[in-house]
Amino acid sequence: MVSSEKLHSSTVRVGQVLFGYRDYLFPILFILLIATTTPAFPLGSERLDHWMDGLGLVVALLGQGCRLLAVGSVRNIRRRGHHKQIAAGSLIRTGVFACTRNPLYLGNLLICCGLVLIANSYWWYVLALPACVGAYWAIVLAEEEFLSQHFGQEYADYCRAVPRLVPSFSRFRQSLGGSTLDWQRAVRKEARILRSWGSLVVALFIWERWEKFGFTARRDEIMFLLCQWLLTMSVVYSALLWRKRR
Repeated sequence: MVSSEKLHSSTVRVGQVLFGYRDYLFPILFILLIATTTPAFPLGSERLDHWMDGLGLVVALLGQGCRLLAVGSVRNIRRRGHHKQIAAGSLIRTGVFACTRNPLYLGNLLICCGLVLIANSYWWYVLALPACVGAYWAIVLAEEEFLSQHFGQEYADYCRAVPRLVPSFSRFRQSLGGSTLDWQRAVRKEARILRSWGSLVVALFIWERWEKFGFTARRDEIMFLLCQWLLTMSVVYSALLWRKRR
């Protein structure tokens, strides 16, 4: 029987490997699932499926909101580490990080859950959801191991005061009240993430209609979704480019 120490050590090693590739793993997984699985209407109802799509979109937007709050309230986040390795120059305890130690990963998990709800396919629940939870759990444990070694008692005190993932809502207003939210910076930094999961949402909407009814039957809806997304991306990209040049 594997001891808890060995299991923890193995999970940390997996998390250290996954950390450097976390930005690519889940988009690739979702694209593979779109290519190999079929959507299903809950209880055979297209109307109920629309409600599931709406719920999934709300959950994903909540996740993006978590990320925006984290990035907008703290300026010195090193999200990509150093040469794909976990790195930290200082321990961040302000802003949303005073409510949860991992607001960015909480946001990512909510976005993944939202995408799974929109897809509403058996294999997405069986494969995508456990993969997302397991991978982020391993990455969080790997980061905790690193921070514990580098910040010692300071990090131990932080862990005792702030929950790992689920936010402490009683401290939410107080923590944000003491920090300045830079929304323009947050949107600029999060544009790539928003484009990534937003593209997957549109792909899922098109996938559902194409697989269930065929392209010819839902041509107008599919082309409308595609054109609207391309127009939105063009406007967003132009705005970001104009902002950068200024």
